[in-house]
Amino acid sequence: MTTTPGAGLGAMIRTWRNRLPPSAAALPVSGARRAAGLRREELAELAGVSVDYVVRLEQGRATTPSEQVVASLARALQLSTAERDHLYRLAHLVPPADDAIPGHVPPGVQRVLTRLGDVAVAVFAADWQLIWWNRGWAALLGDPSAAPPRLRNFARERFPVGAGAARLSLWPVIERDSDATDAAVVSDLRRATGRFPHDRGLAELIRELNAGNRRFAELWATGTVATHREDRKTIQHPSVGPVTVDCDVLADGGSELKIVIMTAAPDSPDESKLRLAAITGPPATANSMHPRQ
Repeated sequence: MTTTPGAGLGAMIRTWRNRLPPSAAALPVSGARRAAGLRREELAELAGVSVDYVVRLEQGRATTPSEQVVASLARALQLSTAERDHLYRLAHLVPPADDAIPGHVPPGVQRVLTRLGDVAVAVFAADWQLIWWNRGWAALLGDPSAAPPRLRNFARERFPVGAGAARLSLWPVIERDSDATDAAVVSDLRRATGRFPHDRGLAELIRELNAGNRRFAELWATGTVATHREDRKTIQHPSVGPVTVDCDVLADGGSELKIVIMTAAPDSPDESKLRLAAITGPPATANSMHPRQ
C-alpha cells in the first residue's frame, strides 16, 4: 500500500509546525530565523514532550503516539477540530467525541492571552486539565512541561492518589482558605459532569479520585454544584522569595475553559517580585521536575 507524499503523521506535524508563527504561541522571537513557523524545540516545549520525540515523529520513526501526546500536540499546534481529528486518525486513534470536553484554546482567546504579556496565565479544560500556560506562569510556579501530560491536572494535584501525585506548582503554595478551594474544585467537577455527561476521561478521573482520595470522596458526597472563581495565594518562590497573588478564574462560554490569572496589587513589593520572576524566567529545578516523555 502506498501513502500520498506529505500526507503521513510526521509530514502533517511538520506542515502544521511550519505554518504556526511563534508570536501566535506567545513565544519570544529573537535573532534570525530560517522559517516563519515554530522550531522543533519550541513545539516540544509547548507540547511537553522531548525534542528527540518530535524529531522521531516527523521522521516517521515514531508512529503510534499516545492519546495524551496527540492531544498535547493538537493544542500546541492550535489545530482546528477537523485538523485535530485528522491528527488522531493518522496516529491510529479514535478522535474525541463531539460531546467530549474541549481541550482546544480558540484562536480568539489565544490572541487575547498573548496580549497579556508577562502576567501569569494558564488555561484549564473543564476537568481541570492544564492545556496552556505562558512564560509568566512558568516563571512564577515552575515549568509544567516537566510533568507528564496526564498529571497536569489541578484536581489530581489537590487530591493525590498513590505515589504518582501531580505537581503543577513546583514551589510550596500557601492559600488563604484551602478548604474552600478543595470544595470549589470538587463542586466544579460535578458541574462539568452535567455539561459533559459522556466524557470518558472525566468519568475516569472522578472514579479514580473517589476511590483513592478520602477528602475528595467526602466532598463529592455533599453534592454541591458550583464554580471556582477567585482565591489569594502566597507562592514560596525559590529566587524572589514569597509572592502573594490574587488568583482569578474566568470561564470561556460553552467550552467551559478556565482561564486562571495571577496578579499582584499594583505598585506593591509582590508586583515587583512578579516582574523580577518573569524577567529571570523559571529557576533550575533539576531535583524537582518529572522526566519528560
